[in-house]
Amino acid sequence: MTPADDISLDEAFRRSAVASILYVSGQPGRDVGLADLGPAATESGLLWVGLKDPDEALVRDVGRRLGLPRRAIEEIIAPHRRPKIIEYDQLTLVVVVTVEIVQDRPGFGDTQLLIGPGYLLTIRRHAEGSYRALRDQLAESPEFLNRGSDYVASTLLDLLADRYVEALDHMEGRVENVEHQFLLRGFREMDIRRLYRLRRDLLRMQTAIAPLVEICRRLARVDMRNIGADSRGYFNEVADRILRIVESIAGLREALAFAFEASMMISQMQQTDITRKLAAWAAILAVPTAVAGIYGMNFHDMPELGWTYGYPAMLAGTGAVCGLLYWKFRRIKWL
Repeated sequence: MTPADDISLDEAFRRSAVASILYVSGQPGRDVGLADLGPAATESGLLWVGLKDPDEALVRDVGRRLGLPRRAIEEIIAPHRRPKIIEYDQLTLVVVVTVEIVQDRPGFGDTQLLIGPGYLLTIRRHAEGSYRALRDQLAESPEFLNRGSDYVASTLLDLLADRYVEALDHMEGRVENVEHQFLLRGFREMDIRRLYRLRRDLLRMQTAIAPLVEICRRLARVDMRNIGADSRGYFNEVADRILRIVESIAGLREALAFAFEASMMISQMQQTDITRKLAAWAAILAVPTAVAGIYGMNFHDMPELGWTYGYPAMLAGTGAVCGLLYWKFRRIKWL
């Protein structure tokens, strides 16, 4: 590698590295440059390197300096749409899909956690949420340093679960607005489209988050080289939290499905009510129509043609029959 390449990588590292801090017990956190990454840093304390949207060349160089296997580097560079976990000899790779609200809709990114002996490498793409609060907590609580990178990884997963809860709260507010709108005036055509998009967004959230439950269960129960026994309980707690989040998302989808079904039922009831009213009025109007049709046939001998009161009597009889039908239909609530 030429000196020009080293300068280019240093610039890329400064641009993409959100944090590169070495935590040593009893000492304040110390910033570590690209040239200082290596076994010497990981052996003296806990090294946390955080990269945001790094390019491929920088990922390869950082991986080489930390001693990552080639297969792990290729896996880190590859895009991910689902959570996954891969264990290597000296490394455990956990891929987490992040969820953030962007323009009132969920936006998805990914964060990769590389848990190794003495270091934690985090790479996030298409995600704006910072982990500064966790780094500050780590710097202010020296006792956390003795628990290792696996404990920090569990705390980071718990922080991501908090981000899921924030996104879930926003989506729950949108669902409540849909239900409130449904109770006030029902659904229109544009509302049905919005409801479908909302259900689709919730399904995407559920699909992105649900596999993380099994991953955390595996980190908590399966014997792994880079996960200590003292940290497994924390991963189990994170799994329980994410499971509750997934169940809440499923509950919101069911609420939207019920609102849609209720809207369809109300619409069908309204159509049935209109059909009954039309049928009732058609039956009432059929009486004068039939009488007018009979007396419009122009036969010479017809009843009551020669009677002085035949015309008013026919009108009165027709009106009485129509009134009786109207009363009957009102009684059975068709009108």
